[in-house]
Amino acid sequence: MITTPYVYHQQEEKEPDLRLILFRYLKNWKWFLLSLVVALAIGYAYLQYQVPIYKVQSSILIKDEKKGISADNIMKEMDLFTDSKVVENEIEILKSYTIMEKVNDALALDVSYFHDTPVGEREIYKASPFRLVVEQPKPLLYEEGIKVEFINPKTVKIGEKTYAVNQSLNTEFGRIRIFPKAGVKLDKEPVIVHVAPKQEMIQKFVEDLKVEATSKQSTVLILSLETAVPEKGRNILDKVVEEYNDAALKDKNLVAANTLDFIEERLKLISGELATVEKDVESYKSAEGITDISTESQIFLQNVQQNDAQLSQVNIQLGALEDVERYVRSKAGEMGSAPSTLGLTDPTLLGLITKVSELELQRETLAKTTSENNPILRSVDEQIRTTKANISDNIQTMKNIMTGTRQKLMAHNRKFESMIRSVPRKERALLDITRQQAIKNNLYTYLLAKREETALSYASAIADSRTIDMARSGSKPIKPKKSLIFLLFGAIGILIPIGAFATRDMLNNRIGKRSDIEELTSAPIVGEIAYAKHKFPLVVTSNSRSIVAEQVRALRTNLQFLRSNNESLAILFTSSISGEGKSFISLNLGASLALIDRPTVILEMDLRRPKLHSMLDMPNTVGISNFLVGQVTLDDILQPVPGMENYFILTSGPIPPNPAELLVSDKVDDLFHQLRERFQYIIVDSPPVGLVTDAQILADKTDATMYVVRHDVTPKQHLKMVDVMYKEQRFRKLSLILNSINEGNGYGYGYGYGYGYGYGYGSGGYYEQDTIAKKSFLKRLLPGS
Repeated sequence: MITTPYVYHQQEEKEPDLRLILFRYLKNWKWFLLSLVVALAIGYAYLQYQVPIYKVQSSILIKDEKKGISADNIMKEMDLFTDSKVVENEIEILKSYTIMEKVNDALALDVSYFHDTPVGEREIYKASPFRLVVEQPKPLLYEEGIKVEFINPKTVKIGEKTYAVNQSLNTEFGRIRIFPKAGVKLDKEPVIVHVAPKQEMIQKFVEDLKVEATSKQSTVLILSLETAVPEKGRNILDKVVEEYNDAALKDKNLVAANTLDFIEERLKLISGELATVEKDVESYKSAEGITDISTESQIFLQNVQQNDAQLSQVNIQLGALEDVERYVRSKAGEMGSAPSTLGLTDPTLLGLITKVSELELQRETLAKTTSENNPILRSVDEQIRTTKANISDNIQTMKNIMTGTRQKLMAHNRKFESMIRSVPRKERALLDITRQQAIKNNLYTYLLAKREETALSYASAIADSRTIDMARSGSKPIKPKKSLIFLLFGAIGILIPIGAFATRDMLNNRIGKRSDIEELTSAPIVGEIAYAKHKFPLVVTSNSRSIVAEQVRALRTNLQFLRSNNESLAILFTSSISGEGKSFISLNLGASLALIDRPTVILEMDLRRPKLHSMLDMPNTVGISNFLVGQVTLDDILQPVPGMENYFILTSGPIPPNPAELLVSDKVDDLFHQLRERFQYIIVDSPPVGLVTDAQILADKTDATMYVVRHDVTPKQHLKMVDVMYKEQRFRKLSLILNSINEGNGYGYGYGYGYGYGYGYGSGGYYEQDTIAKKSFLKRLLPGS
């Protein structure tokens, strides 16, 4: 028998069909829906156990005349020529540990109160019926919560023990006190108290507190805090602002406070001296019997008092100058509070003292936030030294002037003293006493007036900030975001089945789709048969229009291109393992050929496990095995297929003990020779090649081989063997048929579908182009044809 070369053409590889991939997953929509519902239910349960977090915020204005975008300060706002960071400094102060420590002490933030609910513990804050004070903690206090239950208004139960309230209680958690709150209803629902280490709680709130400026040109600061209890957050922010303002006022009134302390000390001293002098006057007048002084004495006394008052004022000013001089000298390298300037009237000196006080306050503020080597701090120190030097020069000049004035006044005193000697002894003694009384009284009155002025200045001082908005919270929690949680769990619900199906496909070693075959072997695929349930194995009849019947007819059309001449065509059907459907496809392909008046015979050559006769419910008493041993002739075993014309079958006959030996006998050649003379198509149903060698023995007797691969049944490793057989040409015109394709795995079949591979033959072949199917197949067979 003359054969023509078998030419194989392969089209370009196609990208994965996303529509088919999507269809595979949509086919399992029930699993996706179930997974999505379960995931959303889990997400709902998750939200129930999450503590809602609210955002609380307030805003304050920092009164800083240097901020803004005026022409004088525009370069400062660009941060090109200045390191002044007033707002940044205030932010650091607001977030300082010291401020938060005072807030914690005022609000007892390290002690939290909770109720146990079906979805976990929830903080009740001020709704707690009692207040717990820790006197001496034990380590267990910070590890476990204290469960407190009121038995009656005077007795509580902690653990298994009962204790009295308003007393020091020695418990396993340490020494504590419990104070019931007035006006709060005592119920028997237990309250769980959690106590955290003070330092850790303060540090936590320092980290949680957010302080930000609204913009670079603004001095408005936004304070925000995220908390599970909005009321607690509002109290914390309001208290932070309050403590911040108090600290600013204390720093601002430092000079006024020092002046008040100095005046109070001087008043105590002058008050004692004045009382002593008045007592001396009273005692002297009583002892000497003095009731009145002459008019001349009064005038003289007035002059003396006036002179003494001026001298006393000069002495006060000199004393004040000496205090300032000692301050400048003793504090030359240190920082401290400015001395009192009572009695000094020189505006230049007062201005210098005020300036050095302001510079020292500025340095103290900078020292809190910068290092000693900061250029700004050094600059302030240099200004302080320069100002103090100017003060020293000014003091020296004023002392010279005051000393000259004092000498003149003392000269006047000496003159008056000489005149006093002419006054009677009693009047002179009384004059001395009353003069001291007047001096002390004037000093006392002066100090009282200065104290009121300083107190007024102290009381009228306000902080350099103003609260714009009190702390407030939103009505809805910011965490957890329900939409985001449901979206996340919904995505997980979708991804789980996708991952499961992808993992199943990855771990599956069975042929699942056409691309699996194309990756493992270069053998062409000549047909694809969809999965369908049927009661009778012969589905191709004259009036059948099922998908499987149409696919078998398409396979029949492609068989015409396997013919190299007008002689009969013998086709071998085999597979890798049993149960892949080769008997079913071969039986129905033969039926489709018979329907177009092509004499066809099918051979049940699986002599080990024959199936065709049982599928057709036909007798198998005599068959091929009898013919091969010479017991019968071809006509004795040739039987028509029930209900079909031009379609005959040779059953296997009795199962022989030596099938392989029978297949290599000359009787096989004789059998095929007789069949080729009588039939146009010879279909051979042979055993699987993966089990026995029968199919390979029969391959030399046939013109083409149809290798059946079943979807989700054929192991992938068997395709490698097929590829080897194809490349080594162990079977003539080896082609593949993909059988029992399940639509649920991504295949969508109707009546029209195509193939990615075709066939071509050498010279002497011809093509019939009388049908659209043939034309289409030919175009795919030879590119450009």
